Amino acid sequence: MATPQTATDPGTVARRYYAVVSDLSSTEDDLRVLLSPTVKVVEHPNALTPRGATRDREATLAGFRAGKALLSHQVFEVHEVLASGSRVTVRATWRGVIASDAGPFRAGQHLTAHVAALLTVQDAQVSEHETFDCYEPFD
Repeated sequence: MATPQTATDPGTVARRYYAVVSDLSSTEDDLRVLLSPTVKVVEHPNALTPRGATRDREATLAGFRAGKALLSHQVFEVHEVLASGSRVTVRATWRGVIASDAGPFRAGQHLTAHVAALLTVQDAQVSEHETFDCYEPFD
């Protein structure tokens, strides 16, 4: 018999994490409660971050704020969540719309990335997040 998922189940926490990040009306506090104080986020090189990046909790929250300022809309469509103990694998598609001209981007421009991510969830918080984001060519 399958075990019912709870609010602290790693797969459920991962889904909630992606929902909060996706929701432009969510707050930093909404995200902060889902991040371990010692979280480590590793973004592998991609079209937006060619050298990749490693972020702690404060840098992750700063990126959250920057994304909200850059985008008029975004969504993570989570296709799969596979959990084994505290480890969670997520396959998702991210779509965003640029709010106003910024650097190489123009207002109304649509961006799409196909995402594979590995998370570690401990005590109902993400303690590690390693992401592989594959962006479609920019318009």
